[in-house]
Amino acid sequence: MMNSTYRAAVCTELSGPSSIRILEQTAEPLQSGEVRIQVQAAGLNFPDLLMTQGKYQFRPEPPFIPGLEAAGVVIEVASDVQGVAVGDRVMAGGKGGTLSEQSVVSETAISPLPTALSFIEGACWQTAASTAWHALVERGKLQSAESVLILGASGGVGMAAIKMAKHIGAMVVGTGSNDKKAEAIRQAGADHILDPSDPELATKVKTLTNGKGVDVIFDPVGGDLALTATRAIAWNGRYLIVGFASGSIPSFPANHALIKTYSLIGVRAGESPRRDPELAKRQKAALQDLAAAGAMRPHISHRFPLGEAAEALAVLERREAIGRVVVEMTASS
Repeated sequence: MMNSTYRAAVCTELSGPSSIRILEQTAEPLQSGEVRIQVQAAGLNFPDLLMTQGKYQFRPEPPFIPGLEAAGVVIEVASDVQGVAVGDRVMAGGKGGTLSEQSVVSETAISPLPTALSFIEGACWQTAASTAWHALVERGKLQSAESVLILGASGGVGMAAIKMAKHIGAMVVGTGSNDKKAEAIRQAGADHILDPSDPELATKVKTLTNGKGVDVIFDPVGGDLALTATRAIAWNGRYLIVGFASGSIPSFPANHALIKTYSLIGVRAGESPRRDPELAKRQKAALQDLAAAGAMRPHISHRFPLGEAAEALAVLERREAIGRVVVEMTASS
């Protein structure tokens, strides 16, 4: 049964997690093509934090509800919606609005929740998995005989990238800054783990690849680490620019890319399929198959009730998460 009011975590100003307030919202009538979900759990991503700070490329004006992905149960559909029915267990994504007991999304933004995933897992599967697939398969063309260096490997996207790369059959080197992160990276399937602050990082990567360097670099971090990593890339390598979790955008030396003939490749896992309908179909089909197989199952280090959504975002801000942070919409939250 649909409630006419519900609670949501609302960003009231662009000052980070401290600006989050739990406020009552009124359910608005659905528009054409829309679906209303009773959210069971919402997965947090680094862009959610950046949006509350006004630092993300998509900059909603306050007040707004963060949250790029969720899992839950369909409680209402617009009259023209054909592919989704009330009672369906689904995963959903978008540009925001899921950090809430109810969320309205387009029918096209919904996928069935596979039996292999719980609501909590499904809530933080889509964004990381789609980023990893789009980066490594569609943009990076990673092959089973190749090697990949994954920076920020203990983060949610980094762990998904490890699992995607191992699913492909590649050799994986991941970076982790402490023993706890290194163990999580190892459990995710990485073949080798290196400290990102090690001044010999590039040399050690080359040693692990018999002097060649890695074929692909997956970088959601940016900053000074990016420039260090370019010294570990192979001839004709592909450098995947996924994000800038460090808060610093690197400037790559063009002469170095020329000398080593490597490619700098931007990754926009959400925007690219919106601009390319054929890619959207291909990506959705691939992700549905991977989800059904339970591939890229997320590692969840923190779980919070809705009432503690600000603290959940603060965990991301303090870089304390290993894998994913989830907010559950329980009665006690």
